[in-house]
Amino acid sequence: SKPEKAPFGFILSMEGADPIVSPDHAADWFRDGLRVVGLAHYGPSAYAHGTGCSGGLTSQGRELLRVMEQLGIVLDLTHLSDESFWEAANLFNGPVLASHNNCRAITPDGRQFADEQIRLLIERDAVIGAAFDAWMVVPGWKIGAKENPRVTLADVIRHIDHICQLAGNTRHVAIGSDLDGGFGTEQSPEDLDTIADLQKLGPLLRQRGYSDNDLQ
Repeated sequence: SKPEKAPFGFILSMEGADPIVSPDHAADWFRDGLRVVGLAHYGPSAYAHGTGCSGGLTSQGRELLRVMEQLGIVLDLTHLSDESFWEAANLFNGPVLASHNNCRAITPDGRQFADEQIRLLIERDAVIGAAFDAWMVVPGWKIGAKENPRVTLADVIRHIDHICQLAGNTRHVAIGSDLDGGFGTEQSPEDLDTIADLQKLGPLLRQRGYSDNDLQ
């Protein structure tokens, strides 16, 4: 069917795999509909090291990846420390994505992806969802600070464009948002008041030379 007539769908995803109490339980989660798993969130999990810490996968993490690959569960590489990212990417041969991540070349921070990580995701035919959390969008933005740099949707587009330039096409970037992250307009681009304002991205991308086919 034509894309405009296709039904909306959603994919059940888990951010941080600790609710899977052991790799043996992954099949039960899969039967219940789970299709995407990120091994860690902030700090260490039972399976990997996440944002704000360093270290690779645990033995259980390596086993969980093996089971996920057998089941057909997609690996979300978002939030992994650099060591865990590379180890997981090398061990896991199934499909990967990054649900909400920005570019370290623009916002220098371990939470963002370096260009070599983005290139690996492009090589694996993955999609990276751009994040809108202000501290991930522009350098120097601090949570709780009295004064911070301005953040607009145009700043998010810098990350989107950076990924497109590395890929040479528009196939590997999407809206990740992270707008369910427990913050409000105080920590979002200033021209984003409701979720409907995401529609402003189209005209802003056109201003940067993106075609209608690119936007689709």
